[in-house]
Amino acid sequence: MGIPDIRGMPSPLSKAPELENPFDPSSAPTGNTVFILSEVYETPVGVQDHFAQAMGNWKDFPALGAWLQKCKVTGLPAAPIVHSLW
Repeated sequence: MGIPDIRGMPSPLSKAPELENPFDPSSAPTGNTVFILSEVYETPVGVQDHFAQAMGNWKDFPALGAWLQKCKVTGLPAAPIVHSLW
């Protein structure tokens, strides 16, 4: 179950081709692949703990940073959920 302030929720990983027009599912693919990782935490404390754990305990965290520099990355460390069906 976990500590309520830091507990994470299921984190889906999606993979799809990038489209020339992301608002038209029938548009041609660009040749790029898009990966989306959505992590949800019950409170902002969980997000802070996630980053602290990764930087402090994951020996490959610097390698992730180096790999991400080779990719087109869009990231958002935290955003409040405004609506959920959970």
